[in-house]
Amino acid sequence: MPLEQPGPPPRACPASARATASPYIPSSPGPPAMSLRPEANWTARLPRDFVILGFSGWPRGLRTLLFALGLPLYAATLAGNLLIVALAAADRALHTPMYFFLGSLSAVEVAYTLVLTPRTLAGFLLPPGGQAVPVSVCAAQMGLFVALGGAECLLLAAMALDRYLAICRPLRYPQLVTPALCWRLLAACCAGGASLALALTTAIFQLPFCRGHLVNHVFCDLPALLELACGDKALQERALLAACLLLLVLPLVLILMSYARVLATILGPGAGAEGRRKALGTVASHLTVAVLHYGSATAMYARPLEGRSLEQDKLVSLVYIYLTPLLYPAIYTLRNRDMQGALRRALAAPCTAHLGCRG
Repeated sequence: MPLEQPGPPPRACPASARATASPYIPSSPGPPAMSLRPEANWTARLPRDFVILGFSGWPRGLRTLLFALGLPLYAATLAGNLLIVALAAADRALHTPMYFFLGSLSAVEVAYTLVLTPRTLAGFLLPPGGQAVPVSVCAAQMGLFVALGGAECLLLAAMALDRYLAICRPLRYPQLVTPALCWRLLAACCAGGASLALALTTAIFQLPFCRGHLVNHVFCDLPALLELACGDKALQERALLAACLLLLVLPLVLILMSYARVLATILGPGAGAEGRRKALGTVASHLTVAVLHYGSATAMYARPLEGRSLEQDKLVSLVYIYLTPLLYPAIYTLRNRDMQGALRRALAAPCTAHLGCRG
């Protein structure tokens, strides 16, 4: 039988056909092609979890000591701020615009500490290696932190404006600062903080996180996450700078200008001794809180990202997570006679209601 003639050699499959037949095997070295589905690209750019390192590298005894110190500070902060909220709502003598803003500031401070402090306290007791946090939880924590911190910055400016109108425009003050205006200012402060938080969080989580998933901080803070991102971060850095300008610089300028006018008025020849003493006490309390708040925030965020030390940032964060929120209620209750009087009336109410206490 005649031998079968061999056929022509098989032709090589063109590159386009190979790419079509096997999309998971690249035809040449290089970065993998991006999927046409946006959600696939999003998951490829984000890690599954972030790991908050915190102080996990520190000795266990020192971390236990930090927990033992932080827990009573946290409890005292919650108790002090909740006390201010309760007194401002329950005591009729405190139903004024000044104490409306003070109660609102304390309520924001309670939410602020609830977002950060419990997870930080839990991180002190975890074994070395850090604390895994889902990406969604990390983004929510960052957004709430920025929103509440921003609302607090704007509320401090609203309080300064209220004191300026009360002292420098006393005749028009009741017509200008009405309850409706107070609620509108509170809503504007919260909306401003939430808008900036949404913009910053969205801008940061659009970056590809290609430098790992280990966050060298005690929570999902903006500079620590930007350290893990790659690509062009100019837009995010400009957004962070704009947020610092809107939340730190402009409110602080407004506060200083308002209290400068207030001091010029109360130190003038027409002010009485009693009114001068009370106004000076109020201004001193507000300025002390403003300096503490804006000072710690400026030291943390109004610095360039290049060359900053995340280890130093972690230490600074302990100040504004544990110490600064504790000082606010102490300043406002110990230095304010109206709050002291409201507290005495609240403590005396159960006794006066009892028959055995009536004289």
